[in-house]
Parts: sequence; C-alpha cells; structure tokens
Amino acid sequence: MKKTFMGIRLKRLREERQLTQQALADAIGISLSYLNQIENNQRPLTVPVLLKLNAAFSVDVQFFSGDDEARLVGELREALSEPDIGEDISGAEIKEIATNMPAVGRAIIQLRKRLSRTLDQSIALTARLGEDRVAGDTPFVAAPYEEVRDFFYNRRNHIDALDRAAEETAVALGDPVGRMAPALEKHLQTRHGIRVVGGHEHITPGMQRLFDDKALILYLPDRLNSGQKAFQMATQLAFLEQRESIDAELRGATFANEETRALTRIGLANYFAGALILPYGVFLKAAEDLRYDIDLLRERFGVGFETVCHRLSTMQRHGAQGVPFFFVRVDRAGNISKRQSATDFHFSRAGGTCPLWNVYEAFSNPGRILTQIAEMPDARTYLWVARSVSRAVGGYGAPAKTFAIGLGCDLRHAHRLTYSRGLQLDDQAARIPIGAGCRICERPDCPQRAFPSVAAASVVNENRAAFAPYSNG
Repeated sequence: MKKTFMGIRLKRLREERQLTQQALADAIGISLSYLNQIENNQRPLTVPVLLKLNAAFSVDVQFFSGDDEARLVGELREALSEPDIGEDISGAEIKEIATNMPAVGRAIIQLRKRLSRTLDQSIALTARLGEDRVAGDTPFVAAPYEEVRDFFYNRRNHIDALDRAAEETAVALGDPVGRMAPALEKHLQTRHGIRVVGGHEHITPGMQRLFDDKALILYLPDRLNSGQKAFQMATQLAFLEQRESIDAELRGATFANEETRALTRIGLANYFAGALILPYGVFLKAAEDLRYDIDLLRERFGVGFETVCHRLSTMQRHGAQGVPFFFVRVDRAGNISKRQSATDFHFSRAGGTCPLWNVYEAFSNPGRILTQIAEMPDARTYLWVARSVSRAVGGYGAPAKTFAIGLGCDLRHAHRLTYSRGLQLDDQAARIPIGAGCRICERPDCPQRAFPSVAAASVVNENRAAFAPYSNG
C-alpha cells in the first residue's frame, strides 16, 4: 500500500488553528514525538490518525488527498514549461514544490496567469493600434471567462451553501422531479408576483430569458422545452432569493474587474438552477441506482445530456460524495468552453488538447456515446464517456452550434459506471495514451504530435526518419 506523507499539510492545519505541537498531539491522542515525525515526513499519515483529525477538527479528508497534489503538479508543469523562463525544471522538482510547498506552487501559477493575461492584452492592444479603424471600445480579451472557470475549478465545482439551499427549495416545491417547470411558475407567481409569459415580441431569436423587473414579467421563448424553461425560471429565482448566499460566495474571491464578478454571479445563479432541478440527494440516489447512466438520468429528470453531465461533476458534498468527475465541453477546433473538475485531471489552457482523446471522435459519431480508457503520461488512467450535442435556433439555414461533451473519472471508480460494461479495465494494452496537449506532453514517440514538446529537446538527424514527428530518439 502506498504510504501518504503529508507533513507540510498537517503543519499548515496546526498553524491555521493556532495550536502548538503538544496541543495538537493531545487533541488527537498521539505522542508529541509521533506528531513531530509525521510533520517532518519521517512517518506517514495513517488512516487512524486521519480519522482522529476528522473527529477532533471536522477536517475534510480532501485536505490530505493526493488528488490536490496531482492537480497542482499538472498546472505547475504547464506554468514552468515556457521556454522564456530559461530553466530546465525537472518533474521531480515540480513534484517537490507541489508536495512540500503547495502555497508557493499556487502562487507561481497565479503569477503565470497574470503574466499571460498581460501578454494577451498587450498583443490585442498592438493589433488594435495597428488597424486603420478601431470600432468602439471593445475589451481586449475574454480573460474574465477563464477567471470564472478558475473560480469553480478551485472549488472542485461544488458550492455547498447554494446546493443545500436549492435542495431546500426543491422540497418546499414538493420535489416535482422531472416536472419542475409548473411548480416554479406557480412559485414565482405566488411568492414574487411574477408572471411567466412566452411567445412575446420582446423575445428575439437566440434569447433564453428576459426579466422585466418593472412589470414583473419573465419572458421565455416558446421553443424551450420543459427542462430548459425550468432552468431559466430557477436561474431567475436565484437572483431573487439567493442574492445573499451568492454575495457571500463572491466576498472572499479576488477578480480582475467587475465584468468577471458579474459573470461569476451569473455562474453561481446557474449553479443554483442546476441544483434545484436536479436536487442533490434525489439525484445522487438516482445516479447510483442507475449506475450513472446519463440517458436514463436524462429521461427521469427531463433535462438534456449536457445538463446531466454538468450536474454529475458537482456531486462532492462532504459525507455524501458521488463519483468525482471531470466535465468538459469542446468544439471541433479544440476550444474548451466549459471545464469543471471534481478530480485531478488536467488539460493545457493553451496550445490545444490531445487529438487522441475520444471527445474529438464524438464529432464523427453524432448522437453516439463513446467510451475510452485513457492513460496520461504520469500513468494515471481514466474512463472517459463522450457524445456530441447540437442545438439550433430558427428555421432552415439558421446557424447551429455543435459541441462534444466529455465526462471522465479515475479508473478506480469505473466499476460504478454502466459504461465500464464489456471493457477490459485491467488490460494495459486497451489503454489509449493521451496527454495534456502537445506543448507540454512528455510522450517521446507520439505519431499524432502536432509540434515539439517544450519539456524535452527534439533530436534532429538528417540520416533518420521516423513515423512519429519530432521524435526524441
């Protein structure tokens, strides 16, 4: 069994609680010398000691999880892999920072993000100044959207206060699973005096929701199905009834500007809406009973494929966790428009993702659910489920949007999913080697590589040709 050395984290916990070593040792019933050895990584943190910490201080076991370390390693590798840094930093050194100096590691990542945003802004400014005509005051870059993704990513895509408030609201509505729209419409009318109106001239093509706060009318387009209407009504309800909870979540966060704060506020309202139409306890039980079959969950709750996948990635309530999933939405060009994680999976923020990942194959198999056992360069292995989804507004010739939805979990959880049926989970040969993106992927002989990795120098030999481009051999 792998030993877990978490001395730095235990020391940080003790310092946060303003305890001496003796006080902590007494609180959890171990000797001072034993605690000192754990803090100095001379002894591993055992399960009995972890349980004592949980009993004495209600410490979430996730605080000592290796998943956090793996996430940090992946982000540090990307942040420190830029050629302009001028240092060859080994994987062992990066792991040392993530394990023993996680706060320093997170600070490095934040500094790198700020530098990247500054560079993006300078490039955009240069482009604008170089044009003959500049139209309006268009913002430089869409960095706020990335900040919003980071906000949820850093919270493992679980906002407990909003989740519990949504569950309480669902109970008050009578838990009308799969029939939430009529109950929400009645609630808005009786509690807030708001009428829900459809098919109105105010609804322009592509609009999902319009609230007139003077006339107290919520306009929803007729083309929305029942589940979509419920989501929009629940989002509006969040702004009406959960403003204090949303403000509390935003209070401790640091944002670059007010645009980011406003976008995060909408994201939190959307989170509440998803949690309301798919209440935590009811949804988790259904997911476990149905072995996480997305189509069966979609039918039971009357929502779409993407909504179910997104909700599955949020089921991390302390003491009642579901399978920790990574959720992603990509387009044909490889742009990631949604990325939420309750696990340690990491993909590059720039430079493209891995073309061997089955999420891209989903575009060639519209409507089909594809499965893949994928292994990362660090040997962590995942079961991935992917399917394409399309949406259109308007009649013939109107533009549509198509995405691929990916939902993945660590292979150790795969047996809980119906999608593992018929797969050889223990077969090493069945695992597809993928990476976090060519720019930082360490695989030396990948035939699909688009450009060299910055992690290792390419070997140029005019007397040798290989099937794999940019080979190191």
